Amino acid sequence: MANISYKHVDEMRPWSDREHLLECVAWTPEAPGVMTFTFKPDRPEHWFRYLPGQFVTLELPVGPEPVLRTYTLSSSPSRPYTVAVTVKAQADSIGTRWMFDNLKPGMKIKAFGPLGDFSYVKHPGEKYLFISAGSGITPMMSMTRDMADRQPDSDIAFLHCARTPDDIIFRWELEYKARYLPHFQLGFIVEDLQRSQLWTGLKGRIDKAKIALLAPDFLERTVFCCGPEPFMATVRESLAGAGFDMARYHEESFKPAAPDVPVFVNEEGAEAKPLKVSFSMAGKTATCEPGFTVLQAARSVGVRIGAACESGLCGTCKVMKLSGEVEMNHNGGILDEEIEEGYILACCSRPKGDVEVEV
Repeated sequence: MANISYKHVDEMRPWSDREHLLECVAWTPEAPGVMTFTFKPDRPEHWFRYLPGQFVTLELPVGPEPVLRTYTLSSSPSRPYTVAVTVKAQADSIGTRWMFDNLKPGMKIKAFGPLGDFSYVKHPGEKYLFISAGSGITPMMSMTRDMADRQPDSDIAFLHCARTPDDIIFRWELEYKARYLPHFQLGFIVEDLQRSQLWTGLKGRIDKAKIALLAPDFLERTVFCCGPEPFMATVRESLAGAGFDMARYHEESFKPAAPDVPVFVNEEGAEAKPLKVSFSMAGKTATCEPGFTVLQAARSVGVRIGAACESGLCGTCKVMKLSGEVEMNHNGGILDEEIEEGYILACCSRPKGDVEVEV
């Protein structure tokens, strides 16, 4: 048996660097095609500090070039010694399928984060309504677990949609919480049933009537929603049509609308001036037209900058700007203090002149 040295959290150091190595310690089947992978810090005497509902980006060694995939942490920061991601392998999955087939206890992978403001900590309310579908349940589970540990009398209505009863992720844990937490309401909606399956819950697709049936006081709650975009669109329309205050509606999506590429208009008779983007560590310089991003410039000369979402959301492409000015329109993937230090997100930073970055 391994010799475990016991230390209190205040005797340990928080895992708070921007880039980390995680060591896999366990994998757990949750539902058909769904697996939870649990990790510990690769360095001894560290604990995890993050907000419930935040996400990390994993670098997965799929082939000659690793792929980057962003996953919400399904674990709770109230239990800070490990973190977990719960992932669903789709038919066309590359990174997630690699995890299913190859990621085993003892293996280490690189991670970036945590990031994101989809959390009750960032958007507090007196009462909550969590609405999710499929693997969109993961941030809701992180927040529910955290509140159950820190404040078990929290008022939560939890509404989850799945294809079949067998596809309900975390079903048994949620039903346990519904029995023992004093103000936890639980409702499931499934689309299909096998003839042999017994089901006493609702069947069909989510709509305003089902939301009102499962959470009659939904107009008084702060809503968090996560799932496929058509699902979230239906929830938005249902709530808005019922007169819900949409300022108290929050959703998580890793596929935001791509920002419009700015159009640069030169003064009459003036020629467009090419811009130079220098990469100090690689010793290369790219020449590009105005409107190109630092990431596009890097790719044009074969400089690799890791990027997952490419919309300024995940923060994976964070690099240090050594000189020059950029216009950066991001979606929350970088902190204000990081910007003050000189960091930029390469995927959504467009040089305003010659720029040098540390890559």
